[in-house]
Formats: sequence, structure tokens, C-alpha cells
Amino acid sequence: MPLAIFDLDNTLLSGDSDYLWGEFLCDRKIVDRDRYESENRRFFEAYKQGTLDINEFLEFSLKPLSEHGMEELQAWHREFMQEKIEPLISDKAEELVASHRDRGDTLLIVTATNAFVTAPIARRFGIENLIATDPEIDAGRYTGRVSGEPSFREGKVVRLRAWLAGRQQSLDDSWFYSDSHNDLPLLELVDNPVAVDPDEMLGREANNRGWPVISLR
Repeated sequence: MPLAIFDLDNTLLSGDSDYLWGEFLCDRKIVDRDRYESENRRFFEAYKQGTLDINEFLEFSLKPLSEHGMEELQAWHREFMQEKIEPLISDKAEELVASHRDRGDTLLIVTATNAFVTAPIARRFGIENLIATDPEIDAGRYTGRVSGEPSFREGKVVRLRAWLAGRQQSLDDSWFYSDSHNDLPLLELVDNPVAVDPDEMLGREANNRGWPVISLR
């Protein structure tokens, strides 16, 4: 079965779940708004410009997970889903996922955002397969560190190859949908790259390479 791969933030979602989780923490006064909000914005701008230091960002973004118990975090995430994520799920995004499901394709989300934030969102789309940056867990609590390779830029390719190696699955006739120039390494790998509401840099690349450009907004 062909593989249909989806980026999540600003692709299947009409917004960025990682950034919005930071906003949610500020809204709930779980973190200090003045410090956290400015840093969250700084990292988001660096991501858009292609200059993000992923390890520095993960040290920042995973720290709040280490400061609270799992049950409390999960309760907050349920509120986050209703308040921040549901409004970002468009009919077009759900229809795109359904079209690949109806064709019998294997569905997979590959995202740089951590698995705590994204696993419930993948379930919301009915997508069982998820490659995300994995926060380390020890004795039932997040440590604030990363487990393994972050699935960011070339790391998405590394993680995908490892995922494929453990399954009877190939990249023949594969698809990848993304909005970001940060995903060029994976877009170049698949047979059917598709730019979705692309940023300026990806829009230029898609035009130069003759890749399809679609909108899910």
C-alpha cells in the first residue's frame, strides 16, 4: 500500500500546535508569560526563517513537561484540544486524509513537534502512525530531555527510514504534504511531494520544481 505522509503544523492544522501549546501554558499561568511568550515567539520566527536551533528549542519547550505530573498534563491537553486545536481542523484537511484512507494508503504523520502535544491530534484525525520528537520519560514523568533523534529537517528522513525498516513498507508511490521549506529533505525523498499553503521559500521551490500546490484553508 502506498504511504501518505502528512506534516501537521500549518499543513493538516491551520496553525502551529507547538506554538499554541506555549500560548496555552501562558493563558493558564502555568509558565511566566513575560519570559515564556517572548522566547516562544523568538523560536517560532527562527523556525520560519530556517535558522532554528532544534536542541535549544527542545530544552525550552520540554521543560514545562518535566515540572508537572502526567495526569495534570493530560487534563490540560484535553482543554488545549478543545480550545486551540479543534478550531484549526478544516473540512478540507479531513477530506484529504479520508481520500487517502479510502484508497487504502497507509497514513502517517511526521512532525517535529513533540509526541505529547501531537499524539492526541493524530488520533483526532484517525491516523494511527506518528513520527514525532519523543520526550524522554523516566519513572512515569517527563524529564525535559529528548529521547532519540528529533524529527526535524533531515531528522524526519532519518526517523522515517528507521520506521520503514521495521515494517514491510516502501516509499514507492509515496506522498508527502507539507507547508514548510524545513521539510525539503523529505519532500525530495517521496514520489509525490505536495506543497500545502506553502511558506514563501517552499512556494518558490514548488514552482521551480513543478510540484503541486494546494490549500486546505
